[in-house]
Amino acid sequence: MGLQDLIVTPIYLGLFIFGAYLVRPYVTNTQTRKFFIPALLLKFLGAIALGLIYQFYYGGGDTFAYWQHGSRLIWEAFMEDPEIGFRLLSQSGGLRNLDDTFIYSSRIWYFRDTHSYMIIRIAAFFDLFTYHTYSATALFFAGFSFSGMWALFSAIQQKYPSWTGSLTFAILFIPSVIFWGSGILKDPITIGALGWLVWTMFGVIEQGKITLPRLIVLVGSVWLIFSIKVYVLLCLLPNLMLWFYLKTIKKIRNSVIKSLIIPVLIILFGISTYGITLLLSTEEYNLSNIAEKAAITAHDIRYGWGARTNGEGGYDLGTLDGSWQSMIRLAPAAINVSLFRPYLWEAKNPLMMISAIESLIIFILTIRLIVSGKWKLISKEPFLIFCLSFSILFAFAVGVSTFNFGTLMRYKIPFLPFYLTTLIFSFRPSRIKP
Repeated sequence: MGLQDLIVTPIYLGLFIFGAYLVRPYVTNTQTRKFFIPALLLKFLGAIALGLIYQFYYGGGDTFAYWQHGSRLIWEAFMEDPEIGFRLLSQSGGLRNLDDTFIYSSRIWYFRDTHSYMIIRIAAFFDLFTYHTYSATALFFAGFSFSGMWALFSAIQQKYPSWTGSLTFAILFIPSVIFWGSGILKDPITIGALGWLVWTMFGVIEQGKITLPRLIVLVGSVWLIFSIKVYVLLCLLPNLMLWFYLKTIKKIRNSVIKSLIIPVLIILFGISTYGITLLLSTEEYNLSNIAEKAAITAHDIRYGWGARTNGEGGYDLGTLDGSWQSMIRLAPAAINVSLFRPYLWEAKNPLMMISAIESLIIFILTIRLIVSGKWKLISKEPFLIFCLSFSILFAFAVGVSTFNFGTLMRYKIPFLPFYLTTLIFSFRPSRIKP
């Protein structure tokens, strides 16, 4: 970042804030209005802070690789030949092209990684409006991330209006989500799309709202997550099906009809979940090689590129040999590391200390929920079961395949709003309104 950021970014920051004030009356109510602008400003602050820390503390990293060795080259292509720039912007990456775009694509570090190249394409698109200014482009990433989180917050708040204050901290004001979910990285786009996806399904499952705009948002959100982090969908969709199944059962009042239809729904639930999982499976995330992929990824993050980029933050859960048996054996430790670690004494830098404090708070809230006995009532609320089951499955997935606290701090942010939403139930009255 340099002088250009000091000139262009304040202009876009002012435009975003002005637009936020115009939009606020349409996306808030009397209870949530006061949180809208502060939550957005925190996301913008997180985006700028992430860039500064990567530049002056880490001395580089993913965010600058996406921008300096990715979107910059597409920007240069647009300046020299708009047709070539557009073709680079519309390509999905992967195999290098032996045409006139090769002179640019051959220099893009992440061109062969289609998931990473998707972020480069998004950044390059925003660069067209920001004159290739890092921090201004980061504001666009933060804005999209915020939009998804606000959509998620608004949907849950409408169902539980008495939870409004607690939900703001559970969804909007989580420090690690604000920081890691705001810059030019995969995580802001993923968590923004995740928020919109769950917002859509909330309307379908809880409110019976099936409209064309919601379907468009649903398809767009699924496409974005699939293009960037397939494993998020693999963890999410079975739990969405579980949510839908439990909500359907809850609506049936007649005990005879319920006893007859439950076996049918269980079969349909199993078949549809398996079918969707197969549909989303790719060569990289295939059911037959997920365990092997997890072992390779964990080793690379612990001893390879993760160790180089995230410092001395490695952890070991035990032997992960690429088999399903070893993954299942390590499941309790993997879930524990995602939910409750790093411990305070494991923190080796300021960012890790913030994560450790978050983990400690989550641990205390978890104990409070268990001791209060209100966890039993969660079983009566399909949405909270969805939040908890998705959180546990995702915690297992990232915990068993990361083996580095620095990387884990980023990878685990998608489940944090859902798990914390479940935990704040320990502060609420013992009865939930249907």
